[in-house]
Formats: sequence, structure tokens, C-alpha cells
Amino acid sequence: MEDSEDACYNKFGYAGNIVQERYLIESKESASHVQLACSRHYCAFPLNGNELCIWNTNNPFHQPLHLLGHHQSITAVTFGNRVNPFLVCSASCDYVIIWNLVDCAERVLKGLTPRGNVIGTLLGMVLYLRFSPDDRIIAVCAGQKILVLDAKLGTVLIELKGHVGTVTAAEFCTWRTNIIISVSEDGSLKVWDYFAGLLLYNSRVLTAHPLLSLFIDEEKEQFIIGSADGQLFIFNSISEHRYRCVTQFDLGKIQEIIFFNKRINLAQHTQTEESQFSYTNELIKGRAETTFPILRIERCAQSVNEECEFFPAAKPRCVWIGSSTGLFIINLDTLELESVLHFKDFSNLSIKVAGSCAIMSKAANHKVFCLLTSLFGNQIALLEINLLALMLSQRHDMRETLSVIASSCVLSTSPLYVANLKKKKTNLPSQKKCAIKCTIKDQPLVFHNKVISSGYTSAPHRGTMFSPKTNIKTNSERSSELKCHFKCKDYPLESPVPTKLSRQLSITHKPTAVCCLQYSGDGLHLACGLADHSLLVFNSSLTSVPTVFQGHDGAVTSVGWSHDRKWLVSASEDKTLRIWSVNTTESTVFLGQGALSKPVRVTQFYYMDAFILLCSGPEFHLLKYHMDTHKDEIKRYKQKNKAKLVKKYSMTSAVEITSLSAINDFYSYLVLTTGSNRALEVFDLNVDCSAAVIPDIHSRSAHQICQNKGSAFAAQPFENYNLFLTTAIGDAIKLWDLRTLRCERRFEGHLNRCHPCAVSISPCGRYIACGSDDKHAYIYEMGFSSFTHRLTRHTETVINVAFNPSKPQLATATLDGKLQLFLAE
Repeated sequence: MEDSEDACYNKFGYAGNIVQERYLIESKESASHVQLACSRHYCAFPLNGNELCIWNTNNPFHQPLHLLGHHQSITAVTFGNRVNPFLVCSASCDYVIIWNLVDCAERVLKGLTPRGNVIGTLLGMVLYLRFSPDDRIIAVCAGQKILVLDAKLGTVLIELKGHVGTVTAAEFCTWRTNIIISVSEDGSLKVWDYFAGLLLYNSRVLTAHPLLSLFIDEEKEQFIIGSADGQLFIFNSISEHRYRCVTQFDLGKIQEIIFFNKRINLAQHTQTEESQFSYTNELIKGRAETTFPILRIERCAQSVNEECEFFPAAKPRCVWIGSSTGLFIINLDTLELESVLHFKDFSNLSIKVAGSCAIMSKAANHKVFCLLTSLFGNQIALLEINLLALMLSQRHDMRETLSVIASSCVLSTSPLYVANLKKKKTNLPSQKKCAIKCTIKDQPLVFHNKVISSGYTSAPHRGTMFSPKTNIKTNSERSSELKCHFKCKDYPLESPVPTKLSRQLSITHKPTAVCCLQYSGDGLHLACGLADHSLLVFNSSLTSVPTVFQGHDGAVTSVGWSHDRKWLVSASEDKTLRIWSVNTTESTVFLGQGALSKPVRVTQFYYMDAFILLCSGPEFHLLKYHMDTHKDEIKRYKQKNKAKLVKKYSMTSAVEITSLSAINDFYSYLVLTTGSNRALEVFDLNVDCSAAVIPDIHSRSAHQICQNKGSAFAAQPFENYNLFLTTAIGDAIKLWDLRTLRCERRFEGHLNRCHPCAVSISPCGRYIACGSDDKHAYIYEMGFSSFTHRLTRHTETVINVAFNPSKPQLATATLDGKLQLFLAE
């Protein structure tokens, strides 16, 4: 009977090409817990106890090189970092020997016995070896101490003591000289200055289980620690962060929650109902009984996506996780499982449970070599893994690509077709009248000598293209405040991050939470929805008295500006929806009490102000509305404004929709929703159906979707508009791409455990701002998972943030009703 995994691989045609056993040897002694070494050209392991065996990975079927010099069993092996000379170091209880592989190979060809350089004698049980980046120094982990040896002279430069358990791994910090990082069976991490012999950092006990592996990520200045119970700890060693633990996650839970759920969904599409049940039970049984001690962490230098389309000149950072039961590929940007290779699922592999492993860090022609030793036997195997076949066989985004940018005309069956149809009908009479008048004489558009040209033959002036009208006459007292002679300029893409506090003010006399925050499209005004049932509109500098909009009987939970900036739509806990005239502060109740059974979570204008979207309970509504702007003093109290429900949409198996987002600045057919079922669902209103569902996007239901909507003052590549963020209490911020429906990056460092803290994307698309429970606002760069700036001087939890679309400006709002304005320095 064919294994279920193999059956799944056969579906894509990769069976038999994923992994092959290139070499298998039986040793006289077990090497189950020995540090193995695997480079791009060679693999090294102990054979028969005291014999060092070197395999050439370019010719794995050729006779391996045997190096003799140890009298006792070899316990650790490592390669040097330089190519010339190419060194390998082996250690046992009697000797620590460094071998020059080129010299050893030449001596073998001459019929002579290879010789190495003994640099240490009777150092004890050595479990780990590591060369410095220049191969001049080698760290030897022997018992509870770390010996730093000169690789040429063999002298002990320094002895580092401090661990109370056996030291299991030590690595040189490549971006900071004189630094060694070590982990131990005592569950702690230590950072040393080995030149001075000083202990620079001593962590708490990370876990009750031994720490087994350590990996240095030079690109992001991080290091990753693996434990015997499958826990991974990622520490940030940037000097400003002082060895901060960025995140911690469980390899077993990642496989259970993320990967297996996807594989079960895939099996539902590829197998019969009877086999689905058995396959699901097999997966659940397997994941319940399996533990994942992390034996080795190594860089995975090649991914299926050769180029990252989302961040130029960036590639997904992946690492190999070697465990006793298989190999895992983890994406460090998203902390998600990309692929897994279980040894037991391949009948052609001799070793099903590994005691130790070593993995080649860089693939050659999509091929990676892995060296394994058996946990219960004396077998040693060399595996050749087709990395491309492995990752493609387990990809789950093989579907039609989605995009927020409309690529076709509106279908006649779409609910959005109503807006286009009415536009055509209203244009018919005017076209007929124009046709009658134009029969007199056919003349150019501008034919009078004294009329200034419209400029349609020249390039538009971007500076005045988006400037607001300043001659609007209204009866409101606020008309003078709306007059503004500010001339909007393009957003400075290379401007610094807005981190300088410019202004701070209290909105009300009593502490009142700011439930929502949004700038107008021109960046001149800021709307704030408050928990005291009011809606305030400030100018962008927060210097004038705000305009007050009153009418709701509950906390204002959502506010949205129209594209033409003449109207505001708001929703409240009182289960009503109102549209406000920005000029007159008058409101119209479009959905009164009784129309909705539950409060409105989110509302916004949609499809270039043609519709209104709102989510309430398990549904979101698409509303067509009409605002009567004609003024008639006699009939001023007659309600002529209208709203009509076009259609309702329900999320799949969601009790309540928790967030909603759609693009209004240009025509887009997609609406994004998240629900209490922790899923994200994409609706395509052009085809009038659900287009995709992503399950378990967070550990809890997401409270916000933030799309990269851009700005009229900043240009971005079209592909960037497919990026969006989701955030949830107790979880990190995640960056997604609609084209792949995959999480592309995680942003961690802020504290979000109690309140639904909001996020915002800058107009240039380079930065992310978020609130936090620790009375700070945080700013991330799109290409980095750790925060770059932390904004202080807040008095309470920062629950809302908003970037100004026209200039480098960030507004933050706190739980006690204070607004802060940050500018670029």
C-alpha cells in the first residue's frame, strides 16, 4: 500500500525525486550523538569510533578519505570557513586535531599516511567545535567550559566558565569581534567577550529541557536556539535591543496547527471521502506521538521564489531544522513551516530515526546533501534532497492569482454593475442635447482667443493636481476653517521616519478612548471617533478647535472618509450608521436602530464612493446610497436621501465578522474580511462569490485588516497594493500578499495582550506603525521583522495610529483620550 505522503507527492509528479540515499555505511560503533559536518563539497563523520571519514559530495560513489590519528572515539567534527586552506577539525577525549584536506589527499595519492596538527590534549568530552570566521581560532566545548584555542599554535587563549550544565554549542558572532555565544544543558544562553574573558550577557533559564543547537543569522544580527523539546528561541542582538528575545515558538505546534491543516485540506481535494478519513486520522495520530528535538539549525540558501516580488533585492530567509524524525524548512520572516521531510514516509531511506545530522547550507542545482546517523543503530547515510521538488510538492497556493487592481470590466451579473448602469443612463439626455447643439459647427474644444487653454496637450502639474477647493461657500460657522490655501506637494519618499513629538493634547476633559482614527485623502483633516458617542474632525496640525459631529447614542467604532472628502460615514455601538456632510456637520441616518441586530464593526465608502460597506454580525452589507445635495428651504425637512441594500455576504463558518477592508481610491472588486473563526476570507464582488479562505491566520480572531492603499501624493509599484496587514490580540502583526495568499513577514516587538491596538501603513509603503499596551507606539520597516523606532511620552495604551497621506506625519491616540502628533526630524 502506498504511503499517504507518497500519494500526495505523486499528485504533483515529484515522487522518487525528492530524496535519495546516495551512500550508506555500517560503522562498528554508534555515532548517534556526534557533531557531524557537511559543507558544499565534503561531509565528515566518525567511522568505527576513532576513524575520521571524509566524503566528497561531488563524487559520493568514490572511495572516501580515511584519516587516522585518534585513539579514542571521535565526538565532534567541524569544517573551517575558508577554502584555501580547507580545514577540518576532529575531537575526542584524547586529542583535538586539525587536518588540511588538500595536504591529506596529496599524501594519500603518494601512498603516505595523512597527518594532522594536534592542538589540544586530554581536554575532556568534547561535544562541539567551531572555527572563527578567519579560521585562526577554534572554540572547544568540553564539559561545562569553553576553551578558546589558537588553531596554529594549539595554545589555550582563554577558558570561559559559567555554565552549570554541559555546553552543547558555541558560535562566533560574525558582526561583533571577540564575541562568542554559547548554550548549555542548563537551559541558559550566555554571551562572552573571549578576548577579555568577560561574561557580557546571561539569560534566564529558557526551558527546563537542554538547549541543543545554535545558529547565527548574520543578515539580521540574530541568533536562533533549539531545545530538546522542540522549542525555538530567536534573540535579537542589535545593540539598541540588548539581546532581546524576539519570539519563541514550538516546532511541533507549528506543524500541527499550520502545516497539517493545509495538508488535510489538500487531501480533501485529492482523495476520496473514505481515504480522507483514514488520512486525517493518520496525521493526527502521527503528530500526537512525535517529539521534535532540534538537533541542528542550518541556513537554507535557496527557495522556490528565486526573487522576492514584494521587497526588491530581498529573498525569504529560510533555515533547515534537523530533528530526529525529519527535516523542516522554516521561514524566519513569517515563522511558518514551508516544507517538511519525514524520514519514515520514504521507503527508500534506511534511517527512520536520526541521532545527529548535518545539512548543506547552500543548494547546488537545487540539490542539498544531508548527513545522518542512526539513533538506535550504527548506520550512517548520505541523503541527496531535491529542494525544489520538496517545496513545490507541498505548496498550497496553486490557484488563480488575485489582485486588488481590477483587470477586467464589471460583469453584468455583478452587484457592482448597478453603479455603472446608472451612470450610463444619466449621461444619455445630456449626450443628446449636446449632439443637437454641436450640429451647428464642428469646432475645437478651446476656440476663443481669450480663453485659457485647458492644458490637455501638456503634462499635468502634480503640485496643483490634488489641491483642495478653497472657494466653497457654506452656511456653517466652520466654512472659514475649511478654507485652506495650502498647496499639497508630492510625498517625500526618502524622508525620515516621523519620530519627533510635535504636539500632544487631550480631546475631552474626562478620559475617553479614541476608538478610530483616520486622515482625509488630502491629509488636511483627521477624524476621530470617541467612546463618548461623538465624532471630532481636527486639522492635520491639531492646532485649531475641532468640529464636533453629534448624533450617535453609542461609542463610534468606525469612521471613513469619502474619496471626494465631502462626506464622513460612521458606525456606532448603537447599531446605527450615519453619513455626515463635512461642510455643514449635518447627518443622515441611513440605517437606524432596529435595522441591524448587532453593532457595526467597520464601515467605509467603496468603489470610488459608489457604495458603502459595513459588517455586522456574521454578514457584511453592500449598500447603494443617494445623497440629495439640493437646498430647498421649504422642503428642507423632507428626507430625500436614500439607501438600498444591494446584497449581503456571509463568511464561511464565522459567528461574527471582526474586521473588513476594501480599496476605495480606485476601482477594486475585492473585499477582505476576518472572522471569529480566526480565518481570513476574500470576496470577489465582480464574480459575486468568495474567492479564497485562509484558515488560522492568527492564534485569535484578527481585529484589523490594514491594506496598503497608497496615497495620491506617493507613487508605488502596482504589485505593492496587494500587500495587507492583519493583527490580533496576543499575536504578531502579519504581512500578507493577495497574489499568493501567504504570510510574507511577521513583525514582533510591541506588546499587544489586552487591547486591540491598531496598525497603519505609510503612504510610501516603507513603514508600519502600530500601537502597544506598554504606552509606546512602534515603527517597523517593511523589510525587517524587528521594530526600528519606539515612540515614547504616551500616558496610556496606544490603541490607534494613522499616517498622514500627504506628508511625513504620524498621529497616535491613547486609551485615555490623548492625541499625539509626530513629525520627521
